[in-house]
Amino acid sequence: MFKKILIANRGEIACRVIKTARKMGIKTVAIYSDADKQALHVQMADEAVNIGPPPANQSYIVIDKVMQAIKDTGAEAVHPGYGFLSENAKFAEALEAAGVAFIGPPKGAIESMGDKITSKKIAQEANVSTVPGYMGLIEDAEDAVKISNQVGYPVMIKASAGGGGKGMRIAWNDDEAREGFQSSKNEAANSFGDDRIFIEKFVTQPRHIEIQVLADQHGNCIYLGERECSIQRRNQKVVEEAPSPFLDEATRKAMGEQSCALAKAVGYASAGTVEFIVDGDRNFYFLEMNTRLQVEHPVTELITGVDLVEQMIRVAAGQPLSMTQGDVTLTGWAIENRLYAEDPYRGFLPSIGRLTRYRPPQETAAGPMQVAGTWHGDAPVGETAVRNDTGVYDGGEISMYYDPMIAKLCTWGPDRPAAIEAMRVALDRFEVEGIGHNLPFVAAVMDHEKFTSGNMTTAFIEEEYPDGFEGVTLEQGVLRRIAAAAAAMHRVAEIRRTRVSGRMDNHERKVGSDWNVAVQGNSFDVRIDADQTGSSVTFNDGTACRVEGDWTPGQTLAELTVDDAPLVLKVGKISGGFRIRNRGADMKVHVRTPRQAELARLMPEKLPPDTSKMLLCPMPGLIVNVAVAVGDEVQDGQALCTVEAMKMENILRAERKGVVAKINATAGDSLAVDDVIIEFE
Repeated sequence: MFKKILIANRGEIACRVIKTARKMGIKTVAIYSDADKQALHVQMADEAVNIGPPPANQSYIVIDKVMQAIKDTGAEAVHPGYGFLSENAKFAEALEAAGVAFIGPPKGAIESMGDKITSKKIAQEANVSTVPGYMGLIEDAEDAVKISNQVGYPVMIKASAGGGGKGMRIAWNDDEAREGFQSSKNEAANSFGDDRIFIEKFVTQPRHIEIQVLADQHGNCIYLGERECSIQRRNQKVVEEAPSPFLDEATRKAMGEQSCALAKAVGYASAGTVEFIVDGDRNFYFLEMNTRLQVEHPVTELITGVDLVEQMIRVAAGQPLSMTQGDVTLTGWAIENRLYAEDPYRGFLPSIGRLTRYRPPQETAAGPMQVAGTWHGDAPVGETAVRNDTGVYDGGEISMYYDPMIAKLCTWGPDRPAAIEAMRVALDRFEVEGIGHNLPFVAAVMDHEKFTSGNMTTAFIEEEYPDGFEGVTLEQGVLRRIAAAAAAMHRVAEIRRTRVSGRMDNHERKVGSDWNVAVQGNSFDVRIDADQTGSSVTFNDGTACRVEGDWTPGQTLAELTVDDAPLVLKVGKISGGFRIRNRGADMKVHVRTPRQAELARLMPEKLPPDTSKMLLCPMPGLIVNVAVAVGDEVQDGQALCTVEAMKMENILRAERKGVVAKINATAGDSLAVDDVIIEFE
């Protein structure tokens, strides 16, 4: 077995690999750019080597620099994680030439399967059903338009060396094909150093389901069930689960056997994933094979008890698989939510900055992973499991140079409803402050009927949130529980305030019993009767809630029980009440005396400033180009400029007709959120 491995990656996946290596008694080497000097993976590794400036194409994906780090540290093997050099055949070749083991598949398998064009040709030759498309290389934008018309709109424009949603666009007409081709080409070059593009038919109403395979160097190959990855935004997975709520056993078996046959056809050895599009009749079509560890691998580990990273290391060391297909058992259900540094209230645009507060929920062990004795360590055991794969920490910084993922929050339960409920509670307990993030959105998804029923497609976000995410309006029953909790917490805060003021020894007589709670447009008149164990909160219709808990003012998380049912609230202080977040809702909850409430209703509403004649930068980023000039008349939907952030190009368009009066930024400028780019007459 290897004594030392280098992880050619960063962030949560580097931390993930380090945990398994540590469990196996293997020393680790981290590499880092100037921007990652204080990163968590650098702190966790036994050694760390700086490899250059922040941009990935000057550090993490420069093969010569990585090879030098391997030489300097004496690492015997390299785990590439995902992204960066994980599917780069030249990197695998360089490692082979240096006598260093690649913890991944053979170079030939990367070349044939890692390249999406080649892999589709091989799949066709192996009689695997594939999506119609054009497998050749595309010369320019006009060639892309011609091919798109031949295939038939809508089409998917994809980077051949792509992954993680980078270099991918859907085009419904000629203009979108031209625009999408150029953006995909640019993103592919920046992210992978390979700008080749191909086009395939976009299958409407699809489900994205993938099979996890595991093969060794001795001809053995097994599949470890499937993952459903249909909740996607901009072709990037957001929610994953295992198994799929849609597949039956016969379809699972057929997909698994085809996946293994394809892997064997290219001499595959390591963990890999074969991705399929599945239609409503459970017909499945080969999409691509990812010759690396997938971002969503934890859900497979949670239902099988198999540590995929450990298996990859053992396979790379020449060991045969220790299990057969008959040994693979799928137990329970697992859900993964990807927590991204992006603002759901601003169209999911990237957000950067410092994490002023980062408090994930406590990890717990249960199910197959508990039995397998993996990295949960001393985590408490329960009926459900919580796992959080992360690469950041409290006070750390989210950089503009890399993928915006903060963490992958996973839960396991004995069945799907239990796993979903465990996820809801874990999300309520997850505290993230300082940046925009998608936690409210994924919390909303967990309560959405289409998700809870399992009746979703890859168009879920587009269909259910066509105008973007605008928050959650909670049901009346939930709001009453929150109102009761807020009233009880306000009483505790008022008691503390009178104690601090020292105005009266018997402070409780200074705190009134009658209050008004205003939340999400609702007004509740309540009376509080407190005792030693909690408060009884009675509403003006005569109904009552019993609130208990040990929350004290200043605590940012309130774990309460309301009528013997748990209620977890993220709490912040505002004037006259609290900012409370629960189940994807972000609410200002005002607790007032009856007289204060009466006066508050007479206060005029504060209106936001008028920015209708300005184009504001929606995220911190770099201006790639400005497509208009002063005096130009623009039309509704016309492209105005392109902003690059988190390796993604974002085209900003006109919302209505207008004339450009002033341009405040040019290509190459770095802008902050809400900086004015263009002003209109």
